[in-house]
Amino acid sequence: MIDIKFIKEENRAVAYDNETEIGECKYREIENIWNIIHTGVNSNYQGKGIAKTLVKCIIENSKKYNKEIIAECSYAKKILEN
Repeated sequence: MIDIKFIKEENRAVAYDNETEIGECKYREIENIWNIIHTGVNSNYQGKGIAKTLVKCIIENSKKYNKEIIAECSYAKKILEN
């Protein structure tokens, strides 16, 4: 089972398969803006929607913390545009 955890202290959301880290979405915080800078998933887990779930996790938490969200990461930028 894949678990997604938001780790604010590390500025990232992480996907785990049991205890193994299989993906992450990282952001940089500048004042009131979270800029998603990287999204990646282990090649063995690609095509399962994990990257999209990681990006959505960051977006949801940006709302919770009243932060504007932008994306330098091309994948996350596509998600934000939809």
